[in-house]
Amino acid sequence: MTRQITVAAIQTAYGEDMQANIDKTIGFIREAAAKGAQVILAPELFQGPYFCVSQEEKWFGAAYPWREHPAVTQLQPVARELGVVLPVSIFEREGPHYFNSLVMIDADGELMGVYRKSHIPDGPGYQEKYYFRPGDTGFKVWDTRFGRIGVGICWDQWYPETARAMMLQGAEVLLYPTAIGTEPHDDTLDTAAPWRRAMQGHAVSNVVPVVGANRIGHEQVTEAGQTYYGHSFIADHRGDLVESLDREEGVLVHTFDLDFLDRHRAAWGFFRDRRTDLYGALATGRPA
Repeated sequence: MTRQITVAAIQTAYGEDMQANIDKTIGFIREAAAKGAQVILAPELFQGPYFCVSQEEKWFGAAYPWREHPAVTQLQPVARELGVVLPVSIFEREGPHYFNSLVMIDADGELMGVYRKSHIPDGPGYQEKYYFRPGDTGFKVWDTRFGRIGVGICWDQWYPETARAMMLQGAEVLLYPTAIGTEPHDDTLDTAAPWRRAMQGHAVSNVVPVVGANRIGHEQVTEAGQTYYGHSFIADHRGDLVESLDREEGVLVHTFDLDFLDRHRAAWGFFRDRRTDLYGALATGRPA
């Protein structure tokens, strides 16, 4: 029987009420599952507004140990009930350390572990180094019920080595939860197109489907606020957009033939002649 996987991306707006945001995301998860989705991706840090636009110590109170985060504890039974895989982006606290993390929940509700974001941006509107340490888990690939899933988090998406590291570990689909929008230092700069193109390039160079899930809407965390442009998408192994949204709420769903992709990837030969001395560090899943 042909191995297939049906993936989904959620695009929506979020406010400051954590429970309302979790409930809203659960509603979209149910919608995606009803459309046949098996792996459902919500945007980065969907439990609240994207708070990294400024440096305010109050936001450290929104971090939890990854097994205890309200989003994890509430989505775990949803994954089990619906039989779907849920990558859950969270603000994690481990002792005195804080991370931008992702918890993978398998289709039986099992917590498969945590990935901590490797690349941490630090610039106007995206001041993440105030809040997050660079990840210490290395890049991760999860052997879920429906396939081997690699997940990078937002800024990771700009780095081709992130995608390649996950592919060297056998990833069959790459996912990127994101929070990206306006650039406070330049009102004329719109990064929506290059944001997509960077990940479409990963799809081409690794012969793999890529899913990007972004938030939308204006968030008034600072006086000026920041607007998130959406443009969530699903790209196929050629980098072509097979599903996409503009700036509206919605769910994207698409099915891929994993057996075909495996054969096609082998035929391209991108991984056939790789040098272990050159790529060995990447293959371990730990960034340099």
